Amino acid sequence: MDNTQSDALVFFGATGDLAYKQIFPSRQRLAKRGKLIGPVIGVAKAGWGLDQFKARAQDSVEKHGGADPEGLPKLLAALRYVDGDYNDPATFQQVRQHLGTAKHPLHYLAIPPFLFGKVIDQLKASGCADGGRVVVEKPFGHDRASAHALTAEIDRVFDEDHIFRIDHYLGKNSVQNMIFFRFANSFLEPIWKREYVESVQITMSEKFGVQGRGAFYDGVGAIRDVVQNHLLQVVSNIAMEPPPCTDVEALRDERMKVLKSVQTVDKEDVILGQFKGYLDEPGVKPGSTVETFAALQLYINSWRWRDVPFFIRTGKSLPVTATEVVAKLRQTPPVFSEDVPPQNYVRFRLSPVPMIAIGGSVKEAGDRLRGCMVELEAEQQCGTDELLPYEELLEDAMRGRQTWFARKDYVEAAWRILDPLLADKPEVHTYDPGSWGPADADKLTKDFGGWSNPV
Repeated sequence: MDNTQSDALVFFGATGDLAYKQIFPSRQRLAKRGKLIGPVIGVAKAGWGLDQFKARAQDSVEKHGGADPEGLPKLLAALRYVDGDYNDPATFQQVRQHLGTAKHPLHYLAIPPFLFGKVIDQLKASGCADGGRVVVEKPFGHDRASAHALTAEIDRVFDEDHIFRIDHYLGKNSVQNMIFFRFANSFLEPIWKREYVESVQITMSEKFGVQGRGAFYDGVGAIRDVVQNHLLQVVSNIAMEPPPCTDVEALRDERMKVLKSVQTVDKEDVILGQFKGYLDEPGVKPGSTVETFAALQLYINSWRWRDVPFFIRTGKSLPVTATEVVAKLRQTPPVFSEDVPPQNYVRFRLSPVPMIAIGGSVKEAGDRLRGCMVELEAEQQCGTDELLPYEELLEDAMRGRQTWFARKDYVEAAWRILDPLLADKPEVHTYDPGSWGPADADKLTKDFGGWSNPV
């Protein structure tokens, strides 16, 4: 694996929402820590000049975390801008000029996937790809075949160890901590298997709707937007075996093994929904059946997890914005009376406020030996140097560290699980905004104590 430091960052799609909300604030922090080496070149077709691009960067950091008196000047000094068409070789000749003496540029493609091949070819023809790396944003394809085709396009120019398929979710400390907490604590790992875990629930709920992005969302839907990437990544982190060594590929191999073991989803184990009012969103096609809610039941065909259901749920316009994992442990028998004690569980709250909690029983006050549930909570924050997700991933990509990036076989394995479902979706049920989705979703978990709703 090539760990040469990237000495320039080229960002395609530099005037878009991703750059404004995530990338500029992360670059400012990298600049403050001295991790942003060489020019930062924005490329877009917006009719802008450098001054307008710098004003956009300053407005971005002021509105998303605040301007840093040390980091912002360094960032602004590094910025360059090329306004041009991706079909025009002159655009890439300007990029090559701005690269100057840089020999190992990192090219970030925050552009629609149908443009990947065109930009990749132009990078090669202009010499900009020489010694470089490329970062591509999700969604990586819309099914397994398209993901394979995109990989083939990029493989023409960049080797696999120079390709970084980015998903900011893997940059979250709370997501990485699921792996660390599991394997670093001797009290948890011995019970983290089918003999003790009855079921696992993963919920990613969003209180807001599509927020004016109806045209984009109507071409994607909940399964492609977050199930295929975010939530299957959580599944692989929760269910993986301990890697045999500290090698990056050993960790990625174990996450890959989980996806290879997940059975394809039966149509009967899926409930899809669409919140009332979605069809009125600007950009949404009349009569659209795109899902804004999805609940699935998965099974992992491995020694550790055989017959343990994994329930996955995501949706927009739900009661809260939160992501958490709840592993329900098997029920203990009654001890002191016929009353069945509350069921133990382990809960990972990934956002908005990370937390790890263990649910246990204590005796209820009074003269009866009856239990009630309490939580043992641990705030997840440890230390003061927490990085923004894109801050960490950008730094990793510039250093050639691929730990939290998806390999091409991982991406295709995730699509393999969902392709049959996407080809033959079940009926989409409507649900009221502010509810927990269609009532039929409750049927999936009725034999396992129902859904554990984040609060």
